[in-house]
Amino acid sequence: MAENMTPNEQDEVLGAPELYTLVDEEGNEKLFELIDTLEENGTVYFALVPHIEDPSELLNGEMELVVLVAGTDDDGNDILEPVESDEEYERIAQIFIDRLEEEYDEDELEDDAEES
Repeated sequence: MAENMTPNEQDEVLGAPELYTLVDEEGNEKLFELIDTLEENGTVYFALVPHIEDPSELLNGEMELVVLVAGTDDDGNDILEPVESDEEYERIAQIFIDRLEEEYDEDELEDDAEES
């Protein structure tokens, strides 16, 4: 059903994606989409991927996963910050990847059941 809808119609049914503009070290802005959040030991992590307008672009290669941690700046504003250690980043990224793989496996099982 969703494949016959325009992107605006899909947003109405599925909900608009939560988008964040991230700035890299060279000052370049890039739009990212929130795909999951995780709270562990009182720390909230955000998993983001580059936002794409055309889902077929996903087939063109590996998807970049960005993991950020929720924090506050000196003025008390909510911000997203890089994960401090490589070990922590790798551990949290793997949790997000496992959760995504599990979700896609479940979706495939549901699609197979519907086709039967």
